[in-house]
Amino acid sequence: MKIVRTDRELRMPLVDARLRELGHELVLLPDGIPEAELAAHTRDADLLLMCYAPITRHVIETATRLRGIVKYGVGIDAIDIPAATKRGITVVNIPEYAEETVAEGAFALMIALARKLPALAAQMSDHGWAWPEPKWLGRDIAGSTVGIVGLGRIGRSMARMAGAGFRANVLAYNPGMSEATIRAAGATPCPDLHDMLGRSDFVSIHCVLNDATRHLIGAPELRAMKPTACLINVSRGAIVDEAALIRALDAGWIAAAGLDVFSAEPLARRNHPLAALFNRPNVILSPHLTFYTEQAMARLEQDTLDRCLELIEGRDVLIKSTDPRLQGQARVIYSR
Repeated sequence: MKIVRTDRELRMPLVDARLRELGHELVLLPDGIPEAELAAHTRDADLLLMCYAPITRHVIETATRLRGIVKYGVGIDAIDIPAATKRGITVVNIPEYAEETVAEGAFALMIALARKLPALAAQMSDHGWAWPEPKWLGRDIAGSTVGIVGLGRIGRSMARMAGAGFRANVLAYNPGMSEATIRAAGATPCPDLHDMLGRSDFVSIHCVLNDATRHLIGAPELRAMKPTACLINVSRGAIVDEAALIRALDAGWIAAAGLDVFSAEPLARRNHPLAALFNRPNVILSPHLTFYTEQAMARLEQDTLDRCLELIEGRDVLIKSTDPRLQGQARVIYSR
């Protein structure tokens, strides 16, 4: 078979080596490849592996032999799912490999903001010491209120770490999830987003990106937050109205932000909508790497390889995601 893998900068040595050992032709493409060039490579491909590259309707419709798209990661918003479904192309993601890992990354951002570690690091680098002045005064996680937007796998891990681990008061906004399920995860249900934002000292975003969540956190929501609150986003950049976030930080609507994801990636110091956020003592910018640990990558590679082999061998494909966009596909089975 011909197998195309985009985003080769994210190394997958186990997957690449095994597919080649089995005799398949493997084509590795770089991040940011233009649509026309991607379509040219996938036109006669049997299998497409992607992480960040947009898989558009045009790419899908011109790939006449394509039988499956494997997202080696969680979010599937870059794939035109209706176009793939219409063509009978199976789409599968890898949702479980980093649920604890990404939650740990979000928690690291939260602690760093609570203790003003970026500003202190800059102070130590420039002056060698910092005395206990009010501007360095941090905040305990214990006793604070942590609001979680989206209580899926990662959100539930975050709730456990904050509540059972650090004794914070945990609130959760997750429309469609029962109060009993939210309480079982260690959080207090908050059906009103603005109410939760107004009560939270830290707000951590863990929902998927779709039409309902795009710019879910906009100017009205940022204004609803405490001026002392911190916003953490490790989910998808477009869930936050990033222009409104810059205004919020400039105007003091919120105190700080820790971001691992951005609408336009990669981030850049120049000619980027978020370039104004560089070198701010109250902002942490992380390069979409909260998932990137030795253990998580091992899980990602093994699950990705398993899904590839199912597609190559014509077996039923295991769907571990609960995302409704992946439901109802032919020749799949669902993890329970």
